[in-house]
Amino acid sequence: MSAAMNTPGRNSRLVLEFRAGDKMLVNGAALQFQTRASVVLSNRVRFLFGKQILAPNDANTPARRLYFAIQAAYICDDAERPQFLDLARGLAADYAEASTSPTVKRLIDRATEELEEGKCWEAMRRVRELFPHDDAMLSAPPQE
Repeated sequence: MSAAMNTPGRNSRLVLEFRAGDKMLVNGAALQFQTRASVVLSNRVRFLFGKQILAPNDANTPARRLYFAIQAAYICDDAERPQFLDLARGLAADYAEASTSPTVKRLIDRATEELEEGKCWEAMRRVRELFPHDDAMLSAPPQE
């Protein structure tokens, strides 16, 4: 997958190149490309592709569950967005309360601020930074 901005005049377009098998979510619709394809997005659209997409069965840690809720809020239609934002707020609060790490709490606070500002993409990027922390904590032996 590759991307390039094309800005002739005042209109900007995003050109995405996909290989066979690549996946993309566009405004909640799941796409999988069977052949090599070039897609031009010429208006505002919410989309994710490749490794940005987290499947429901991969939302198996606190950070990944939070990411998945924000992802759902980002790509769903406007009528569904409030329920996913509420879910994300609750997951963020639970995660921050359960964590003893100041870094984790800071990242969650910032992601929550971005979420409240309508910046789901930025919030998802911030929460993704917590994946290695979750993986390390959940694979570590219990402390006595």
